[in-house]
Amino acid sequence: MRASVAGCKMSVGALLNGLLVSVVAALLWKYSKLSEHAALLEEELHMTQQSQEVSQARIDYHVALQALQEHGTRMVCSGKMHTDRICRFDYLCYCSEAEEFVFFHSNSSVMLPNLGSRRFQPALLDLSSVEDHNTQYFNFLELPAAALKFMPKPVFVPDVTLILNRFNPDNLMHVFHDDLLPAFYTMKQYSDLDDEARLVFMEGWSEGPHFDLYRLLSSKQPLLKEQLRNFGKLMCFTKSYVGLSKMTTWYQYGFVQPQGPKANILVSGNEIRQFARALMEKMNITRTEEADKDAGSAEDEKENKKKDEYIVVFSRSTTRLILNEAELIMALAQEFQMRVITVSLEEQSFPSITQVISGASMLVSMHGAQLVTSLFLPRGATVVELFPFAVNPEQYTPYKTLASLPGMDLHYISWRNVKEENTVTHPDRPWEQGGIAHLEKEEQERILASKDIPRHLCCRNPEWLFRIYQDTLVDIPSFLEVLKEGMKTKPSLKKTKITSTVHPGRVREPQCQTSVQTTNEAKLTVSWQIPWNLKYLKVREVKYEVWIQEQGENTYMPYILPQQNYTFSENIKPFTTYLVWVRCIFNKNLLGPFADVLMCRT
Repeated sequence: MRASVAGCKMSVGALLNGLLVSVVAALLWKYSKLSEHAALLEEELHMTQQSQEVSQARIDYHVALQALQEHGTRMVCSGKMHTDRICRFDYLCYCSEAEEFVFFHSNSSVMLPNLGSRRFQPALLDLSSVEDHNTQYFNFLELPAAALKFMPKPVFVPDVTLILNRFNPDNLMHVFHDDLLPAFYTMKQYSDLDDEARLVFMEGWSEGPHFDLYRLLSSKQPLLKEQLRNFGKLMCFTKSYVGLSKMTTWYQYGFVQPQGPKANILVSGNEIRQFARALMEKMNITRTEEADKDAGSAEDEKENKKKDEYIVVFSRSTTRLILNEAELIMALAQEFQMRVITVSLEEQSFPSITQVISGASMLVSMHGAQLVTSLFLPRGATVVELFPFAVNPEQYTPYKTLASLPGMDLHYISWRNVKEENTVTHPDRPWEQGGIAHLEKEEQERILASKDIPRHLCCRNPEWLFRIYQDTLVDIPSFLEVLKEGMKTKPSLKKTKITSTVHPGRVREPQCQTSVQTTNEAKLTVSWQIPWNLKYLKVREVKYEVWIQEQGENTYMPYILPQQNYTFSENIKPFTTYLVWVRCIFNKNLLGPFADVLMCRT
């Protein structure tokens, strides 16, 4: 009996000990889970803080991480080829260790276009507006979203971002032509790329001397590639656009063929002037004519304008100097009876230079990147570009092309130094500043003897560099003669009428009637109504173009007609089917679309 009681007591004790151990184990397990959860929360808080270091926008880190893990990356692109493609991404990530973008796949991922291996032929898209340059290609690596478990915790960028390459941020022409203008109008294409969007530059350059100009595009500080590693090993952009529109570029730099205007220029002076106006507003600059437009009568205004007219001369302090700059300034002042103001990129702020240029009647400069500032000139101004000895103005025309764009309303004149004795060369400088001492003696002698640089490709042609970095003593008599002759052809600036660039619509109700006169003779009468938009326009000249093609033939007969109906008999055969197209033409060069083709049987 006692043994039974003792055994029972031992069993109860063991049971109590077991229960106690279980309770302690459960508490320890719960504590470890709570600790683990607390550590996870602490890590998420830390990652949220890191994300907010990138942007002031708030982000729910847990929600963002869950979205990336469950839905992966999503991509939808516009454009058929890598040269015209821009892609929108949700949750595109960047690994700073690998220096690669990463697309995370899940069952909910979207990839349009889904190109497969064609994505590498040669790339998904160009990161720069410079077309098909092999240093500007964009692509990404692919991973399953499950791989995120084994990777560093991502930092999320909650801003809408525009990811691009600057092509050459040290050169003002490249800054405007390749970066600012394309970025400005790319941001206009997408409503969420607004003033709060973030620009991310992936080319690897440092800020460069013109970084303040990039800051004008957004209220948020742009990010450089080298800065991304400061925010973590894996960075994910919640919403981003990758690539740049090329529609605003007008010049190709000679990578495939010698440099010159693009074959298909899609931008006009109107868009460039709108861009210039927007930048000037950001720099708090008001054009003089806008500030004074309400003052006084038209006669007073004309008189005041004449008094206020001035010429701007760009002064350079290190290379490509005008050796007799003071003499040139005096000659300009005497010839045009105007003030002459010098500006210098080395000595003045860009906004102060823009303020001066925006009111100038003429801009004079040696060939160089600073001439891109001519886009800030008022309508009716003159651009005068000076070229050193042996440099043919017809072969280097970025600023002539800009000035000549429809709607820029600028007059362009070039002067070329043709006197070798008026040039100072620098053969002993570094090659990138035109030095040729590193070349074989025979090649040096050939370059020194040359009187005209042959057409060449970009970018390190030693003869081009040698000649373009010369200093020049401007021959004042020949300069003034070129200027006088050039000013004779300057068109008078008339207020631009929007109807002067409006194209006609389709002609309406086109129809044809036929009749057979004899076995060898027939007539074809074609008539139509005027385009719908013509009744709202005052157009100087309206004509109609008619094409007639015998069915089965490859050639057609074109006619330009002043009236809305016409009977054709010449070359019209009986019992034959003719295809007829009709369209309207405004002012000789503004073509409308063809109406639907007519099939006319005689």
